[in-house]
Amino acid sequence: MNRFSMSLAVVAAIPVMLIALGIISLIQVQLIDLDLFVHTITSKTVMNSLFLTCSAALCATLLLILTATPLAYLLASHTFPFKSVLEALIDIPMVVPHTVAGIIVYLLFMRKGMIGSAFLPFGIIFEETFWGIVIAMFFVGIPFYTHAVRDGISQMPFLYDDSAKVLGASPFQRFIHVTIPYARRHIMTGSILAWSRGVSEFAAVVMIAYHPMIISTLIYHEWSIGGLSAAAAVALVMICVSLVVFSAVRIVGKRGEIRYT
Repeated sequence: MNRFSMSLAVVAAIPVMLIALGIISLIQVQLIDLDLFVHTITSKTVMNSLFLTCSAALCATLLLILTATPLAYLLASHTFPFKSVLEALIDIPMVVPHTVAGIIVYLLFMRKGMIGSAFLPFGIIFEETFWGIVIAMFFVGIPFYTHAVRDGISQMPFLYDDSAKVLGASPFQRFIHVTIPYARRHIMTGSILAWSRGVSEFAAVVMIAYHPMIISTLIYHEWSIGGLSAAAAVALVMICVSLVVFSAVRIVGKRGEIRYT
């Protein structure tokens, strides 16, 4: 290894070591009181919160696949007036403070909100409910999913779409049978980003639904009433779950990789 490669490796090791040291620090805290750690991670409250978080993030991701995939296709394949304004609008949930995103979600989906009031006659309430958590995760995940899928679709050679058009495929058929299969890996990537963004969200969710508690809210709650040890135990559980999920997704993604030539 030459000097440049060694220097590059040293610099590249800094962010990796920061993450690794953070996980080691969490583990060290648990070793001080193993009984508390075991009690915390096996409690029904933690298990329910973990299931709630993952299921809500999954629902939000499915909503994004249904609604933001056509949006990504539109941005990647069409040119129209004020397109840059639309792209900037999509970026809003990503660039504003999380508390601002939470306020926006609350104003729209509270009982008297523009959207929340429309669902109220059907018995659908977003404040302090599962669906409030889902919609907050959906909102903050919009730019992450949309940009990932848009980038994938924009890389598709024109030849694929033109060939299907010549063969008589309608725009809808080309979208379903050509564009979606080509962008499958980017859809997967966008879904992972959106899911992880939802799982990690706190401020936007807590604004509209402090209860039921997702895992990030529970960590904050445990920190407030039980101190560092209880909060770190829940945090370590979430890290372990995330490592398992993302490792499995990467393995499956590599095995199912499709190359277009």
